[in-house]
Amino acid sequence: MQTSLGFVAPGYENVLALFETLLAEDPRYSAQVAAYQGSRQVVRLTGGPDMAPDTLTGAYSCSKGVGAMVIALLVQDGLLDLDRPVAHYWPEFAAHGKDRLLVREALSHQAGLLGIDGGFGLAEFTTPEAAARLAASSPLWEPGRQFGYHALTIGILMEELCRRTAGEPLQAVYEARIRAPHGVDFFLGLPEELEPRYRDVLYQDTPDQGWVDPLSLEGINGNAPVSTIMELPNIRAVRAAGMSAAGGVGSAEGLARLYAAATTGVDGDRPFLAATTIEAMSREQVWGLDRSSGLDNAFAVVFMKPHPSRNFGSHRAFGHEGANAALGFADPSYALGFGYIPRRQEEGRTPGRAHRLASEVRRSAAGLS
Repeated sequence: MQTSLGFVAPGYENVLALFETLLAEDPRYSAQVAAYQGSRQVVRLTGGPDMAPDTLTGAYSCSKGVGAMVIALLVQDGLLDLDRPVAHYWPEFAAHGKDRLLVREALSHQAGLLGIDGGFGLAEFTTPEAAARLAASSPLWEPGRQFGYHALTIGILMEELCRRTAGEPLQAVYEARIRAPHGVDFFLGLPEELEPRYRDVLYQDTPDQGWVDPLSLEGINGNAPVSTIMELPNIRAVRAAGMSAAGGVGSAEGLARLYAAATTGVDGDRPFLAATTIEAMSREQVWGLDRSSGLDNAFAVVFMKPHPSRNFGSHRAFGHEGANAALGFADPSYALGFGYIPRRQEEGRTPGRAHRLASEVRRSAAGLS
């Protein structure tokens, strides 16, 4: 007996079976999972308490992958060249030896700009003032020599590069050119009228880990003591502003549709990204020990890439995870767009639920179910 809501296409029954197993294992578990193969939706499932097919909730750093779609459009339009220095578009950025840092390096977490002493106010993140303060700061390592996950500031970098090249906020470009025309149920800036669909992310209470030094790499990266990252999408002002690093909210169907619309097209439309743009944006730039987390990581231009500890797709896949283990990605090898959003925070690395479901979707797409 199926306890989840939704459907799977013929050949994807193993995805349904796994999702039903996950629901049976934990009565508190709530999630959405969706997938497109080509232009056809093949999975749309919702299950668990207080989670409906139209529920919107936080997806944290999945927002980075959404923002990266705007960067991809700027590259495709010829407004932004990944091989030019950031300072070519943003002269103030050249301060403190950052003059030679390329756009592709800055957007693959190599800038050494994890934050600023004292942190940013939450209302600042999407403003030019935040960009000015970041541009004036000194990098924490030699730019372009190593990489470390810029948990919040990569959004500031993306947004200022968009303002400097397109003349508009990244959120406005996303709404006009991607979200609205392609019917994507994921928002960088949730309208007030859609607030009734939003449900807070439920995150685990964790034991006291002790004081986090706001001047340590961990503290600077997490914007301590100004913000608690897990609270971000549950703050109305944050999700209204739609900070592209971690403030996006939506549904799993929205993430899957976004990645499908970009790479294969949906509803008979052509994909909004050309194959050459996808190749440029999804080519791995860095892999190895992440300076910020001390864990292994791999990045293309903004997008995460699969690797043994985050084995969500083929070598051609690209996307992004969120702090609650949400996941959105495209996998051109299987013509897939995938989205997963849980209601409650989960462990994000293999063998997390998102990766298990993504594996079953890929197996079905390959005809191996």
